[in-house]
Amino acid sequence: MVTKAFSIEDGDLQTKSIIGARINQYKDIDLKFDNKPSGEVYKKTNSASVKQAIKNILLTNRTEKPFDPYFGGNLNNFLFELSEDFDEEELNEQVFSAIQNYEPRASVLDVKSLIIPDNNDIRVTVVFQVVSTSEVVSLDVSLARLR
Repeated sequence: MVTKAFSIEDGDLQTKSIIGARINQYKDIDLKFDNKPSGEVYKKTNSASVKQAIKNILLTNRTEKPFDPYFGGNLNNFLFELSEDFDEEELNEQVFSAIQNYEPRASVLDVKSLIIPDNNDIRVTVVFQVVSTSEVVSLDVSLARLR
């Protein structure tokens, strides 16, 4: 009969299970770079950190990140070409694929967009679930052309 060999750190495996759950806690620095009174930079955790990352992805233009020319949501491209060449569905697909490709901590549930060509304005709402939690978060991104 074959016996299983475990290390002494495993303890008494007759009463404990080997399988354990690991809770992921996501942390990022706050990109406002405000200082705490102690001099440290504020941190964003869990859903706030994922929300900040998605916003950065969407507001980054393609070819803006060195060595990764396809990174970003490329919303400025839609902003400066507000015409009949594209519609909200194309914008939704662009946002969905950018988040799916570059933010593994989020699972996109819904993307809604509104293009207002008369005001040179784009509004995008992304509803996503933070992976490994049941928390559903909504992010609104508005982009307007200044004249």
